[in-house]
Amino acid sequence: MRPDTPAENVDHASEAARLERIAELYPEDAEALLLRAAAHRELAGDRPAATALYDRLLVSGTGLDNPALVRALKASNLWEYGHEAEARAIIDGIRTASPRDPAPWVIVAESLESHDELEQAHETFTQAVRLLLTGVTEPPRATHPLLFGRHRVRRMLGAAHDEWDALADSVHTLPITLDELHDPKRVWSLGSENPAELEAEISRLRAELGAYRQALSRPFPVAILHWPADELAELREAYPALAQEYPSYEEHLATTEAALRELASSGTPNLGVVTGTVPSYEAFAASEGTAPGDATLLPQYATTLAARGRAVAWPPERGAACWCGSGRAYGECHGA
Repeated sequence: MRPDTPAENVDHASEAARLERIAELYPEDAEALLLRAAAHRELAGDRPAATALYDRLLVSGTGLDNPALVRALKASNLWEYGHEAEARAIIDGIRTASPRDPAPWVIVAESLESHDELEQAHETFTQAVRLLLTGVTEPPRATHPLLFGRHRVRRMLGAAHDEWDALADSVHTLPITLDELHDPKRVWSLGSENPAELEAEISRLRAELGAYRQALSRPFPVAILHWPADELAELREAYPALAQEYPSYEEHLATTEAALRELASSGTPNLGVVTGTVPSYEAFAASEGTAPGDATLLPQYATTLAARGRAVAWPPERGAACWCGSGRAYGECHGA
């Protein structure tokens, strides 16, 4: 959930300040923007400033999309600079609330793990897995870190494999097995004088680092702009010049899906869909000093929405709703 860029390559304090300024301009996106700003504050070593941003969100009075995530990040950050009692209280509150989103669970469980609270970390991972995955045949991608984290902690505790560990093995895709990655004895091999053992351990560490970076990354997607039916009708009526860009709603949907598939087939990663609204588009056009009827503004608008955290990943996971808003599963709609 946090930027994974080395401090020597990015001025994290400046990036945080930039995101905070953008949040002032777009209060409807403040949650996503300020969470990224807080992550940069942490990476810059200014943990009190990060806590202030988390508190700013929690006391803002506006409805948060994921308040449990904000609290979890705050707890993890507090513990890192000496506020253990407050962090533990927040973690207990999150476990009691039992959020349905896996992200807060991952953050608080890993916070416990990083402070050698292995038994509590195991209890937290297990509580989350049972809550979110009982009766689920194919775990969503967002729940994989829960399974992997639980597996890792159980290996450190010396616990035998159980059904959840088997499920973690089944969704693990790296060439090195989870048992190898999470072997507590691996640390001793780093002191070996045998070149073959050292080389094998370096390969394992590279694989583990790759998985860790993938879990942490919040990729900036290549986003395609989608208009709901009512918004597209209003847009075409207000700006007839854009009718050439959008001949009809049905053609707009077909073109959007086709563009996404073409990008995917060309190897473009991190694809997403952003949903536009006429008021938002008009405000963007005004900020750019360009007439809304100018079609060249549309890709810039899509990129700006994606940068503000508005993109939804494409393709949707199996069984998830289609990006077009029809209410049907993607596999039964545009994914057919």
